[in-house]
Amino acid sequence: MSMGKQGGKTVVPKLRFPDFRNLGGWTTYSLSEISKFVTERVGTTSCTPYTVTSGVGLVSQEEKLGRTIAGNSLKNYVVLQSNDFAYNKSATKAFPQGFIVRYTGNERAAVPNSIFSCFRVDQRIILPAFMENLFLANLHGKWLRTRLAVGARAHGSLQVSDEDLMALPVPLPSGTESLTEQQKIADCLTSLDEVISAQGRKVETLKAHKRGLMQHLFPREGETQPRFRFPNFRDAPDWEEFTIQKLIDQNFIVGHLDGNHGELYPRSDEFVADGIPYITANDFKNGFVQFEYCKRLPMERARRFRKGVARDGDILFAHNATVGPVAKLRIEDEFVILSTTATYFRCDKNKLVNDFLLSALTSPSFVAQYTRVMSQSTRNQVPITAQRKFSISIPRLLEQQHIADCLSSLDAAIVAAFGQLTALKTHKQGLMQQLFPSQGAG
Repeated sequence: MSMGKQGGKTVVPKLRFPDFRNLGGWTTYSLSEISKFVTERVGTTSCTPYTVTSGVGLVSQEEKLGRTIAGNSLKNYVVLQSNDFAYNKSATKAFPQGFIVRYTGNERAAVPNSIFSCFRVDQRIILPAFMENLFLANLHGKWLRTRLAVGARAHGSLQVSDEDLMALPVPLPSGTESLTEQQKIADCLTSLDEVISAQGRKVETLKAHKRGLMQHLFPREGETQPRFRFPNFRDAPDWEEFTIQKLIDQNFIVGHLDGNHGELYPRSDEFVADGIPYITANDFKNGFVQFEYCKRLPMERARRFRKGVARDGDILFAHNATVGPVAKLRIEDEFVILSTTATYFRCDKNKLVNDFLLSALTSPSFVAQYTRVMSQSTRNQVPITAQRKFSISIPRLLEQQHIADCLSSLDAAIVAAFGQLTALKTHKQGLMQQLFPSQGAG
């Protein structure tokens, strides 16, 4: 096979399987040398229309959206065969230069020609499973980022020329053992993917178990008593229903404010690298605040705020733009500042267990109440005045603590399982960086 635009550049991966360490460097080819565009259109034939889902891949429109949205434009969709690749020209957080996905189904599939460029690799030269992992390592993004003008979009699609895409440098093992080495790498990464998938299922199983438990431990909407009570409390007094406002009036909740700072709203140039955390709803993760992602303000500036000043042990509720996530604030600082997207609840520990309230704010009954409020407005928010009209039912303090301890233990298991999942994904990313040669942007 002759060399193309890349001139046969030789590259070497940092990590190689023992059988291939003495076989010399890899050779770089242009994508045009090892693949060709797929141009077949649906026309009047029968095809299943697909769309892309971030982190999943190609999914039928029926499965993702509950219906087919192709309509009359289906005839112009590009037809995919198994192992074809589809480049989605839409930026995502993980793939700012677009996402390239392999179609692994067996039925005739089709994707919109307006936002997809599709190509088929020569399997005598490169294995689709190997190529797929190169794209998961964002090989194309590193190449295209210098060829894509900032804001180069039309109708929401990135403006990437076919010439730039096909000029993409693709590193491949050289010689007669090329396909064998490719297969070894693909098998290794596939095995790791299976472990990651299994861990992901474990996380989802734990989350589903918690959702089911919540439905039994907290009263359903319109009811004041739960379907399940722990044995020690089956003869205890009934739960009592309160509005948030009533909990405030009776000092169960001794602080309930959001971060609506008005004229004190911080300017972008006031944030610093080290200071008091300024927390937004996007900083909530698995019931905690991810402080590594928070913006920060100087102490003297932070002390000027009169609202949204949260303290250790407060329960945080995301109420604007992102609605619903909750977090328990654990800090060594004297305080943090909330943005306009978050509210804090501060409990009197002798009347209301903060961990119980944390769970109550995610109970099906409470979720149903704020979901109704959002459905009546074009804005995705639940103002603090609306929050105070919502109701929750509360048992005596000892039962609150028992429920909180049970759910906290389950939360700890979920966080641990999620941490293992994150570690596996990080391990795969590091492994790919070593198994594939490092390449410049071109």
